Amino acid sequence: MIVEMKTGATQHQIEDVVQRAKSLGFSVQLNVGTDKTVIAILGSNTGQISTDLFAVLPGVEGVTRIMKPYKLASREFKPKDTIVKVGDIEIGRERIVIMAGPCAVENKKQLEEATRIVQSAGAAVLRGGAFKPRTSPFSFQGLEQTGLELLAEMKQKYSIPVVTEVVDPHDVELVARYADIIQVGARNMQNFALLTELGHIKHPVLLKRGFSNTVTEWLTAADYLLAGGNSQVILCERGIRTFEDTTRFSLDIGSIPVVKKFSHLPLIVDPSHAAGHYSLVPAIAKAAIAAGADGLLIEVHPKPKEALVDGLQSLTPSDFTRLMKELKAIAQAIGRYI
Repeated sequence: MIVEMKTGATQHQIEDVVQRAKSLGFSVQLNVGTDKTVIAILGSNTGQISTDLFAVLPGVEGVTRIMKPYKLASREFKPKDTIVKVGDIEIGRERIVIMAGPCAVENKKQLEEATRIVQSAGAAVLRGGAFKPRTSPFSFQGLEQTGLELLAEMKQKYSIPVVTEVVDPHDVELVARYADIIQVGARNMQNFALLTELGHIKHPVLLKRGFSNTVTEWLTAADYLLAGGNSQVILCERGIRTFEDTTRFSLDIGSIPVVKKFSHLPLIVDPSHAAGHYSLVPAIAKAAIAAGADGLLIEVHPKPKEALVDGLQSLTPSDFTRLMKELKAIAQAIGRYI
């Protein structure tokens, strides 16, 4: 349930609510706004407790129950949009943030060329996979720590933040030393041990939607991060598995306004994994921006034909540069910018 404090409620009154909740065996999360504080009362049996137990306390304006499975990711808990900060970059405001680069870090030459390409075209964040969870154990698994070191080198040389994936809870601390944004891939959306570990750090986390998961399950997974105290969560729609087989996945364009309606978290879109083919990426990317996405995660490779991973869905330098120009026009048309 949600306890909304009155404007100007004292710290003592807020603490009284917190202590009442803890005495009943519940945990709490505070959303301290500029005007008032909202307290989430969390527990498996909050539905069995009368709201009057909190409504009668001094300083309480109102108490409501959240019926959705997700609590902390909901707008009931936090009506205002969450803005995730990555250095000077803010994700969730008027600026549409483009993250681009190769699916996998292959070598220094490839990564440096990709960095120059995406940055010169207007991308704000460099993407690149050091750890690659693959369907087959015989596929390229990534350069691991060497890949992280190469990303850090590009970050330092070109003053560009990086986003990369973590696949094992034991590697969270390692990846956090190098990455500005830590990505949780679709296969790990419900890896609760990993999500719990990421909730304990203050690093921005990019949570991809699982390809067989509903929006509700996706937002409930985000609660694992938020419950740990990490408020820097970015959602990423990357397409879901349906009966349609002409694209790699079906991009759920409707999830963008749905998430914006029910959650305060910023949302970006990965058109590359949804499309599965470079020729389809531009159209999907433009649709995502028009639908209200706060950014894009796009795969770009200097030489897609030579890519070790997902070359077919990677844009060439010229394709990416052309797409960025088109995206800027769409952003301007909806009152935003890149």
